[in-house]
Amino acid sequence: MSKLIQILIAAIVQGIPLLYGATGEIITEKSGNLNLGIPGIMYVGGISGIIGGYLYERSTDTPIGILLILIPLLSSLLGSLLMALIYSFLTITLRANQNVTGLALTTFGVGVGNFFGGSLLAMFGETGSIALQATGKAFRTTLPFAHSLGPVGELFFSYGFLAYLAVIIAIAAGIVLNKTRVGLNLKAVGENPATADAAGINVTGYKYFATCLGGMIAGLGGLYWVMDFTDGAWTNNGFGDRGWLAIAIVIFAIWRPYLAIPSAFLFGGLYILSVFIPGLTPAMKEVINMLPYFVTIVVLVTVSARKKRENLPPGSLGLSYFREER
Repeated sequence: MSKLIQILIAAIVQGIPLLYGATGEIITEKSGNLNLGIPGIMYVGGISGIIGGYLYERSTDTPIGILLILIPLLSSLLGSLLMALIYSFLTITLRANQNVTGLALTTFGVGVGNFFGGSLLAMFGETGSIALQATGKAFRTTLPFAHSLGPVGELFFSYGFLAYLAVIIAIAAGIVLNKTRVGLNLKAVGENPATADAAGINVTGYKYFATCLGGMIAGLGGLYWVMDFTDGAWTNNGFGDRGWLAIAIVIFAIWRPYLAIPSAFLFGGLYILSVFIPGLTPAMKEVINMLPYFVTIVVLVTVSARKKRENLPPGSLGLSYFREER
């Protein structure tokens, strides 16, 4: 039982950044924008939080607990928003190709993260690697009664606030998309922007709103990774391919925020499954690490074959809207 609890906890911890990225991308894709820049945005969200936390810790000898959280959080949201605005301007206003723009944004975001991660201390005449112990400790603070509840407490209550926030945001996104006028208008824009435009819906406004909001949510995944999982430390390329896994979860969850929650935890478990299986050869480890992508392909083929409209992507996904062609 103890081993099983460890695996489940590891799956949840690994799944939280994936859930942030998947929820943000689902909201973005519901508007018809395919943002393949999510991995880069998550990198920028993480390094922006690191920069904000570092500058605050460096400015005072007695940091205030709430500011240790708020400053990196706001820095992460601001950095992610800037990246999302760049994507939005290029693809919505200038109507650039969404696939190319997203891939370029990912390359740019990873480069920005690695640049500042490797040179931030040098800019202030310091050496070593970034390790924000006070900030990381603030983000990792758990519920006080967690360890007194035994295995139940460890499994459900032993995480920092960002873990619970990820689930809350996913549930809220599902409610807004399915139960509110804003959500229904957003889905209309993603399905057929010309019809939505004719009905008086501000297509450009909804696309900008969804893409920027989705980018900010995805950026929190990067912040969770560097502040909660790595305890305030930055390692270049340390986030790996988790951004791409987040995009894969969007397909696996068939564009539904509710389903993204168990999907993220499942993918998180598959991502680290090889660690808990003894005696694996390097080749077998690579095969197990391929499972999330293989499962996604199977789901995509199955969903496409069944051709149920509610399980397919938005009708205008990846396509620029030219109002003059309406």
